[in-house]
Amino acid sequence: MAIRLGEIAPDFVAETTEGQISFHDWLGDSWGILFSHPADFTPVCTTELGTVANLKAEFDKRNVKPIAVSVDGVDSHKEWVKDINEVMKTTVNYPIIADPERKVSFLYDMIHPESLENATVRSVFIIGPDKKVKLTLTYPASTGRNFHEILRVIDSLQLTTYHQVATPANWEKGQECVIVPAVSNEEALTKFPKGFKQVKPYLRLTPQPNLDQEVLD
Repeated sequence: MAIRLGEIAPDFVAETTEGQISFHDWLGDSWGILFSHPADFTPVCTTELGTVANLKAEFDKRNVKPIAVSVDGVDSHKEWVKDINEVMKTTVNYPIIADPERKVSFLYDMIHPESLENATVRSVFIIGPDKKVKLTLTYPASTGRNFHEILRVIDSLQLTTYHQVATPANWEKGQECVIVPAVSNEEALTKFPKGFKQVKPYLRLTPQPNLDQEVLD
């Protein structure tokens, strides 16, 4: 059954490269990104896991815990990590879930429907501190994910969760945001003291509300 936006992310207990975890307890008060891989010792996955390791400081700044899942066992994962570290010149610094019985993969509907080997597709789930699913993405096995885009989406999700704004097409941190239609112009004057410009009655732009608290690169 497909995981829907706004639903509580399914909880589970699993073995990982960093020991056994209970998923919701492991997340704690953090945001989380759960992303799946077809199998160990596969080329595209090696680049993805290494990329996430190299971006770990960026996830930490956003209070996001990354965790990967692959259908192989812990021993295989640990051997694969050696290759990832070597190839990507990094240190894998987050857990990889061992899912040889496909329990987590089926729970999150990550099994490729046309795969004879029950390999997982490249799914991404971003989960908030309330344990609700905020975003889902699914890539084919042949296409590596863009983790800079995933960071951009996290920036948008965290901004729009706490402020009554949305982010326009191609938005990047620090750019103008859209005031949601539910906020009247009178309310906007109070809620957005930096002001706003009305392009159309339904399209009002305001500087990013929490920019003063953000440390931009």
